[in-house]
Amino acid sequence: MSDDDRKSRSRFLGPARRETGKSPWEKPLWEPSQARITGANVTAFARTAIREWGLKFNTYPEFYRWTVDQPEQFWQSLWQYAAVKASTRGERVLLHGEQMPGARWFPDARLNFAENLLRRRDRADAMVFWGEDKIERRLSHAQLYARVSRLAQALRAAGVQAGDRVVGYLPNLPEAMLAMLAAASIGAIWSSCSPDFGVQGVLDRFGQIEPRVLFAADGYWYNGKAIDSLDKVTEIARRLPTLDRVVLVPYLSDSADLSGVPNAERMTDFIAPYAARDIEFAQLPFDHPLYILYSSGTTGVPKCIVHGAGGTLLQHLKEHQLHADVNQGDRLFYFTTCGWMMWNWLASGLASGATLLLYDGSPFIRRGAILFDFAEAEGMTHLGTSAKFIDAICKINLRPRVTHDLARLRAILSTGSPLAPESFDYVYRDIKADVCLSSISGGTDIISCFVLGSPVLPVYRGEIQCRGLGMKVEVYDEAGRPVYAKKGELVCTRPFPSMPIGFWNDPEGKRYHDAYFAKYPNLWCHGDYVELTERGGMIIYGRSDAVLNPGGVRIGTAEIYRQVEQLDEVLESLVIGQDWNKDVRVVLFVKLREGLALDDALIEKIRNRIRANTTPRHVPAKVLQVADIPRTKSGKIVELAVRNVVHGEPVKNAEALANPEALVHYANRVELQS
Repeated sequence: MSDDDRKSRSRFLGPARRETGKSPWEKPLWEPSQARITGANVTAFARTAIREWGLKFNTYPEFYRWTVDQPEQFWQSLWQYAAVKASTRGERVLLHGEQMPGARWFPDARLNFAENLLRRRDRADAMVFWGEDKIERRLSHAQLYARVSRLAQALRAAGVQAGDRVVGYLPNLPEAMLAMLAAASIGAIWSSCSPDFGVQGVLDRFGQIEPRVLFAADGYWYNGKAIDSLDKVTEIARRLPTLDRVVLVPYLSDSADLSGVPNAERMTDFIAPYAARDIEFAQLPFDHPLYILYSSGTTGVPKCIVHGAGGTLLQHLKEHQLHADVNQGDRLFYFTTCGWMMWNWLASGLASGATLLLYDGSPFIRRGAILFDFAEAEGMTHLGTSAKFIDAICKINLRPRVTHDLARLRAILSTGSPLAPESFDYVYRDIKADVCLSSISGGTDIISCFVLGSPVLPVYRGEIQCRGLGMKVEVYDEAGRPVYAKKGELVCTRPFPSMPIGFWNDPEGKRYHDAYFAKYPNLWCHGDYVELTERGGMIIYGRSDAVLNPGGVRIGTAEIYRQVEQLDEVLESLVIGQDWNKDVRVVLFVKLREGLALDDALIEKIRNRIRANTTPRHVPAKVLQVADIPRTKSGKIVELAVRNVVHGEPVKNAEALANPEALVHYANRVELQS
């Protein structure tokens, strides 16, 4: 076969490519085999859609265009392919499709989210839990159904009804999933925070939504240490006046003293009066509220983002089955807490018949190997983690490809921050050569992804594989014009099912509108600074509100991080723009390896690397050493909080940070006065 024939063949393999100065014909790091392409869910789905709608396409770009140009056909076909359980779907798929916000999906449908996740009742594993290296537990699908049944009955007996809020202050335990599913079976709204949140951080979230029932644990393990949570649970319960019941999940001890916690009882006592039976799944509208998630809260009290049951379910089914190729019997893992949207994303894996692998604690137990121990022991097929974790294990020279049997592992997913090109190299060199590495990006705002991976597309170094099916994602310049192979704002120009149904306590929808639709009317502006490549992939350069602007030139923070953090001396870094002499200068903060000090030679090394691999405008005017980098609870660095501190402005909600004490290292730095 000639090169021209190979490029133009109509195999369902990858995007049509155009010759550019960026060499779109560069060799990919990984390509799926023909057998993998043929056997992928997305291939089967595309073939079904072609027959159903009389379509003529046979390449991936044509397939993607159909999903965004004919959204009613696409989402209706997905509903059928994924076998969504519903008492009725109705004939109408989309109302007011020209409005964003305002579009309504499947307006006549009635379904229950939990019913779709509890469709299996066999003895195969539904969940396997590791609490660091202390505790291991497993639940079959039959056991999961039975326990959700008992818990749902207990909640109903406690007076919980559709629309009530049920919340969790829990580690990533099976009980968190049980409580969520029981609440969803009734139509109650679930919301959760991880137990590393302080009392005020929890109250800032749960206090806005007025929950009736709180599920909480007595503590958790982290880095080998038992951390008691009972005092915090007591204070939270006393300061949430709407609570009728606190249900305690014992984790550190079976004999925790509950006498000080108002209206508290152990989960075993809560469900004791009820025997398992068929669950009464409330049949509710497609947009019935399912989850309340929260913005990071680093610029004020967190926004309460309300997500609907149908949109969440349909979007997650699409991402699991068509983008991640999750099948019944697969073993799906994501390193997450209950305070991050990836927990909600992971939970939906049950709807595809997967086993959920749950881990709670530090990922660096056993010198960073514990997640790979888990992968080997449980036959993990999908490993999800953060870009920072991949970078960290690269720096300690972990080589799971040599030390672990990862034969069943088919996909590695990464999110939380842009995955550096060198991290792509590390994964294929030292974790596994034959694996689909899917860098993914979206967010709490949409409880899903705008750009992500595909099992039928090649993986290129430093590049997210593709846009989400059914998501009309484009890049706009500052004038609001679509651009390709240029940096700009990530926008979505047509409605999609997992758009929030609104913000809590925002009856006119003003805060919701201002958050996403104010910059480009009737278009979703996500706030990411990105580039859509000629191959149809995506490169993310950072958050738009953190973009640097020295001399009027926009620079994504990720462009600097990618260079600095490849240096052995640097563990982490954070960069901001400091207002200076009626312009902006770039200031770089670095956290170094233990025992190292920043000297002139290392500063010059850092600057030279940035200059050589980016542009002179990227080179920081100041490079300063810090002892710690402030982060959100989900691990994202907070450039805006540091920028506020440097400029002497208040940080509006330090409770949203995992380590607010780190901000002291940035305040009143004399080096920034000249």
